[in-house]
Amino acid sequence: MAEQERLLLPDSERARRRLRIRLERWAGLFVLPCLIGLNGCLSHTRKLQAVKAPSVVLTADASQLAAGVSKAYDAVQSLSATVDLQASVGGTHKGAITNYTSLRAYVLMRKPQMLRVLGLLPVLRTQAFNLASNGDTFKLLIPPQNKAIEGKNSVTTKESNPLLNLRPALFFNSMLIPGIGPEDDFILTTDNNVSQDPKTKRWTEERDYLLSIVQPKGAGKGAAPSHELIPKRVIRFNRENLQPIEQDTYDENGNIETQTLYGPLQTFGAVKFPGTVTIKRPLEEYQIMLTVQKLILNQPLPDSQFELEIPEGVKIQQLQ
Repeated sequence: MAEQERLLLPDSERARRRLRIRLERWAGLFVLPCLIGLNGCLSHTRKLQAVKAPSVVLTADASQLAAGVSKAYDAVQSLSATVDLQASVGGTHKGAITNYTSLRAYVLMRKPQMLRVLGLLPVLRTQAFNLASNGDTFKLLIPPQNKAIEGKNSVTTKESNPLLNLRPALFFNSMLIPGIGPEDDFILTTDNNVSQDPKTKRWTEERDYLLSIVQPKGAGKGAAPSHELIPKRVIRFNRENLQPIEQDTYDENGNIETQTLYGPLQTFGAVKFPGTVTIKRPLEEYQIMLTVQKLILNQPLPDSQFELEIPEGVKIQQLQ
């Protein structure tokens, strides 16, 4: 305000304005040190529970982790296991989840892709299903329904029943993480997760490595090479022991097709193997959890173990 305008104001108004100016200056002199010194004048500190960091954090580079995966895969030529099998179907998209009764099952695997799984009904211990695969095609006998299914090891045409899309190749590659070949490109990143134990309410931190096996988008379809990379698989390693705890496989659009979770290692004789293997299909909303009770590696398994005769009179459904 100009000097002439101030002179025209009443004395009381000029006094109020002088007082307001002094208060603003005093407030500035008080607030500025608080902000600069951060001495708590305008702040409040709330204590949080400390997060427990891992006691051991190992380091490795991408090539070391890739070599470890390949070495573990190459060390297994056959597998024989007794498991408890628990299946569930459904989720948020279906609006409901159906949990099936746990079954005792016997699993035989022999490289490159041969598989036999025999499931027994609870209590009665009669056959719930019997599956055999020679590596290219499979046969599945379901005695309680007097029905059989035959088809390719890998899905070429998806079925409306999501469980029919759980083909032997998917099961085999979940039980044994495939090796990483010299032609594969991969990327290594890190990931830290903080979670709370529901019982103790304590927060703990987990530090992981993510090894992503990638390929150019559209690879193998005859298209021109693309500069856009998409994941084929991502393997998660716990940095406390550098053991795989998860494997995600992706479709051509970058969606997770199969998510396999591996429980803590258990000792079976002289062999260490995950105590649980959980196979999830998020797009189709179903999962199968295997709890390993017994395991033997690299015992001789003849071809006859992977052959299955379908009895006469049983209705056969063909899958693509």
